[in-house]
Amino acid sequence: MQADDRGGGGTVALARGRVVATFSIAAADPERGEVGVAVASKFLAVGSVVPWARAGVGAVATQAMANTAYGERGLGLLAQGIDPAEAIDEMVTGDPDRDGRQVGVVHADGRAATFTGPACLDWAGGRTGPGYACQGNILAGAQVVDAMAEAFEAAGGRLAERLMAALAAGDAAGGDRRGRQSAALYVAREGAGFLGLSDRFIDLRVDDHEQPIPELARILDVHASIWGTGDEPPGVPITGALQAEIAARLGDALGIDPPAGFEELGAALAEFARKNGLEGRLLRRDGRIDAVLLEVLRGQ
Repeated sequence: MQADDRGGGGTVALARGRVVATFSIAAADPERGEVGVAVASKFLAVGSVVPWARAGVGAVATQAMANTAYGERGLGLLAQGIDPAEAIDEMVTGDPDRDGRQVGVVHADGRAATFTGPACLDWAGGRTGPGYACQGNILAGAQVVDAMAEAFEAAGGRLAERLMAALAAGDAAGGDRRGRQSAALYVAREGAGFLGLSDRFIDLRVDDHEQPIPELARILDVHASIWGTGDEPPGVPITGALQAEIAARLGDALGIDPPAGFEELGAALAEFARKNGLEGRLLRRDGRIDAVLLEVLRGQ
């Protein structure tokens, strides 16, 4: 694990603009093809500023006196094959406010780098390891990013869960020394967005809350219960017995006679999906039903 501890109570960032006092982790899971960022701060709607990610490319967390142009620029540099450390050098070189910047960059293959300008406010610094970059400013101390790194490395499961484990550990270690307000989680995975039309797999925000990280964890659980975890099978074959079960359950849920034919079943299932916000999980043309949609139907 590598450290970047260069912050030191500077005043430049405060003098030139609002500081995003933040602790974040940018990370990649090459095996699952996922990249993402988790972030928390005593700052309104931190998710609108810090996290940037692109499937197959990488993730960027830009904070302190955040330069949001680092998001797209960093991803563009990674897409060109540039190493994360070199990408950071290119971004900060020529930036007149670089001393007040903080940024973490991770490539989709797991290479990572972090940067903390010398004018970032104490405590400020970062840590990197295989597949992740942790960083923060105006923190309770170095133990915040250390706890995040250790939690991420120790956690199992999908990337979203590991990112949340890191965020919770950082908060437990003291987090933002000014307090709590917002948190966000963004995970990109190719074709995992709504209707398969984007890579925006998980994009969740808690913009103003007394306990933003537990609330973000709750929303992630709800997201998984509705949209799944990305590991579900492609669909459950609708056999004769299952078709009869689905028809009966749709009849009960919608207050209608059980649909008799496959066409009527599809129409009723579409209505059920719309009422439950599951339009992206409708009846498949190959005679299968989405596993999450079936689970929700059975739950009712």
